[in-house]
Amino acid sequence: MRIVRNLKVPTGNICIGKGERGLLEFLSLGDYGKDVNLNQHKKVCHQPLLPLTEKWVVTVSTQYGCSMGCQFCDVHKVGPGRNATLGDLMGQIEAALSLHPEITSTERLNVHFARMGEPTWNQNVIECAMRLWPWCDEFHVHPVVSTMMPCRNRNLRSFLVQWMQVKNLLFDGNAGLQLSINSTDENERLDIFRDNALSLESISEIMGGLRPKGRKITLNFAVAQYQINPEVLLRWFDPDIYIVKLTPMHKTAIALKNGIEPPGDYTDFQPYFHLEEALKAVGYEVLTFIASEEEDLGRITCGNAILSGTVPLVEFTEVAG
Repeated sequence: MRIVRNLKVPTGNICIGKGERGLLEFLSLGDYGKDVNLNQHKKVCHQPLLPLTEKWVVTVSTQYGCSMGCQFCDVHKVGPGRNATLGDLMGQIEAALSLHPEITSTERLNVHFARMGEPTWNQNVIECAMRLWPWCDEFHVHPVVSTMMPCRNRNLRSFLVQWMQVKNLLFDGNAGLQLSINSTDENERLDIFRDNALSLESISEIMGGLRPKGRKITLNFAVAQYQINPEVLLRWFDPDIYIVKLTPMHKTAIALKNGIEPPGDYTDFQPYFHLEEALKAVGYEVLTFIASEEEDLGRITCGNAILSGTVPLVEFTEVAG
């Protein structure tokens, strides 16, 4: 894949590539390490990244645009969700790795199917993950699907069954599945996802019988003013199968326009402490993941897309092609 635009931000690169059907956006990122983003004792500030030989994060687009239209996400501004081809998916990953030809192996390569688009619409995601498995000797690939659980996808159960087979059998548990929940109030969820996501009861039903090997299935909450009721969550999701992830609602252009903002200082753990404790009290493992200002305003977090017309709000450099 030919890179037509490359923005160097504090934590890596935001790239626009020429796909088979148009432009796609993908990321090549370093990582602070879990001791920084998951450390509950201090604010998350920008600091030196782990060497890419220890951890490398590549985030790819599974669609050209997106049709979900979520209230907090800029991607639908790019256009409707048209599936990326298998060549598009592999091309984004290969192009991201080509930015650092000096790196020939890494202890962990996270490949997130989470930049533009709803991945469960695109069967090519399954095939792409399978093609990454032979890379594991050098790159120790950890693929992750993040889904809004769209209610109109008739093939959703089939996709999830196949993904769990990839996770449990092919990658021996070293793959991830993240379900975006954001609220335990169904009326709020209808608004957040513009009536395009399944109810919690329906999510529980469609996930029935799917048990993870290794990392549990993640229930993700981008925390804003929405309800998070541990007892409601417990009604539908077994803590033996699911882990809860809390992260501040990212400051995308549309989230700010719609008045959707995280509580307090989004670089600090304290606004999320009471939520974490309440969820742990009913039996859930909880990860509270906080981004630095450079990560969030650098437009690398979920819900952002340079193709939507935004630019990083931190210092960045346009790298010549």
